[in-house]
Amino acid sequence: MKNDTSFERPLCLSGRNVTKVFGYGSKTTTAVNNVNFDFHEGELVSIVGESGSGKTTLSKMLLGLLNVTSGEILFQGEKRDISTRKKKKQYWQGIQAIFQDPFSSFNVFNKIDTVLLDCINMRGGKHLPKAKKIEMMTEACAFVNLKFAELTNKYPFELSGGQMQRLMIARIFLLKPKILLADEPTSMIDACSRATILEMLLQLRDEIGMTIIFITHDIGLAYHISDTVYIMEKGKFVESGNADDVILNPQHPYTKRLLSDVPKIHEPWDLSTV
Repeated sequence: MKNDTSFERPLCLSGRNVTKVFGYGSKTTTAVNNVNFDFHEGELVSIVGESGSGKTTLSKMLLGLLNVTSGEILFQGEKRDISTRKKKKQYWQGIQAIFQDPFSSFNVFNKIDTVLLDCINMRGGKHLPKAKKIEMMTEACAFVNLKFAELTNKYPFELSGGQMQRLMIARIFLLKPKILLADEPTSMIDACSRATILEMLLQLRDEIGMTIIFITHDIGLAYHISDTVYIMEKGKFVESGNADDVILNPQHPYTKRLLSDVPKIHEPWDLSTV
């Protein structure tokens, strides 16, 4: 599934000494501590760490949902400017997200038609004929093996968790962002659906050259799908590089521990650390 490339492609998202501190005075917590990164067009990146490592806080800063305490984020080679609502909406045309919990990702008062129409409008299709919009929504649903005719006038909460995850990918199909940030997007669904959704995301990456950033605790998944892996511990990147190099030849003790925690079928399981 990996791209065989050294990523001499243009940079799409970079960070320089990005830091996030919560609290004031003596009661502060540094959730993200001076991290640096370079994500390229079409690259599939995984940011791996346990709960509390800072990876979700970093993802919210990348999306512009949290302010950066210090450091800077660059989008397409220029310092990101999301200082106004208009500029933030322009930025969101280029970066979108799929979150872990599909049930909290949709407005319960909006029907599925509204969810998909908002995506078309955001991409400048507000004044397209109604028939064209229906055609686009039908195509997006078909891409994720859903039938728009069966979804129209329904609310997202009337769908199963797997269907809602697919609907989130249908949104991405319509929006076609340059960057997709996927925060544990398959952790709440069964293994069969998980494989299907990963396949859909990778197909989107191949079709439109989208950069995908996976936020995950699953180092096995990261190795399987990623071009580049960043290992995050206590707010810092402790190791990063080509997925094969990081996973097959880990240098940092934390990376080695994450790998040792992965059960191996052919070896006795060590439960002493549980």
